[in-house]
Amino acid sequence: MNFRNLVSPLLILRFFQIFLSCTAFSLVASVGMFHNSYGAWSMFTWILAFIMTTLIVVLELSGFYNAIPISWEDFTSAFSMLASLMLFTTSIMYPSVYLSGECSGHSCACRGAATAMSILCFFAYAIEVGLTRAKPGEISGFLSTVPGLLKVFEAYVACIIFSLLPPSYPYAGLQWSVAVYSICFIITALIIFLTIGRLLARLPGNIEKFLIGFNILAVLMYITVVVIWPLYYFRWITNRDLYRLAWDNGVGITILTCINFLAYAVDLGYSFKMVFFTVQA
Repeated sequence: MNFRNLVSPLLILRFFQIFLSCTAFSLVASVGMFHNSYGAWSMFTWILAFIMTTLIVVLELSGFYNAIPISWEDFTSAFSMLASLMLFTTSIMYPSVYLSGECSGHSCACRGAATAMSILCFFAYAIEVGLTRAKPGEISGFLSTVPGLLKVFEAYVACIIFSLLPPSYPYAGLQWSVAVYSICFIITALIIFLTIGRLLARLPGNIEKFLIGFNILAVLMYITVVVIWPLYYFRWITNRDLYRLAWDNGVGITILTCINFLAYAVDLGYSFKMVFFTVQA
C-alpha cells in the first residue's frame, strides 16, 4: 500500500470525482429519470466515471498498476480527458431534456442536484487534465501532451458525428464525407490504443514524422468536408419544417466538422513545434 499517495492533490481530486459521479447517478436512479437514450447516456457516463476512477485509485494505492503491461500515465491522461468530454456533454444534455418545461417537487430537485453534481464532476476531471498535462521540457507520456489530448478530443468528436449521421447517403459528396470521418477516426483511435499499449514506439520508421504526415492529411481531408458536407446535405434535406430532426442533425454535423478541422489544425501546429523546434532547442 502506497500511503504517500493519500495526501497527493491528484488522489484527493479523484476521491472528489468518485463522490460526485456516484452522487449524480444515485440521485437520478432514485427517481428513475433516465428512460430515454439521453438519460441512458447520462447514466452510462456517470457510472463509467465512477467505476474507472475507483479502479484507478485502487490500483495506484495498491501498486498493482505497475504489473499491468500498459503505459499507465498515458491511460490515466486519456481517461481524464475522455471523462471531461463525456461529462461536459452530459451536463448540457441531461438538463436540456429532463429539466425543460415545468419542473417541481422531489423528482425535479433530484434531477437538478444531479446536474449540479455532473457539472462539478466535469470541472474535477478538467482540473485533473490540467494537473497531469505535460509541461514544456518534461519527459512524459504522449497522451499527456497537447497533441495527445487533442487525439482523444478528435476521436470523441468523431463519435458524436457518427451518432448524428443519417442511415443513407444519396450523393457521392456525402459518402466522401463519411469516409473522411471514418478514416481519421480509425487512425486516431489506433494511435491512442497503440500509445497506451506501449506499441507506438515499436513501429518501424519515424513515428513523429508519421504523426505529422497524418495530421496534414487529416487537415486537408477535413477542409474538403467542411465545404462538401453542408453543400450536399442541405441540397438533399431542403425543408426544415418537414425534416426538423434531420435538419438539426445536419447542422450539428457541420459544426462538429468545423470543430474537428480546427482540432486537427491545432494538433498539426503543436506537432510541428514539438518535433522541429523543441528537438532543435
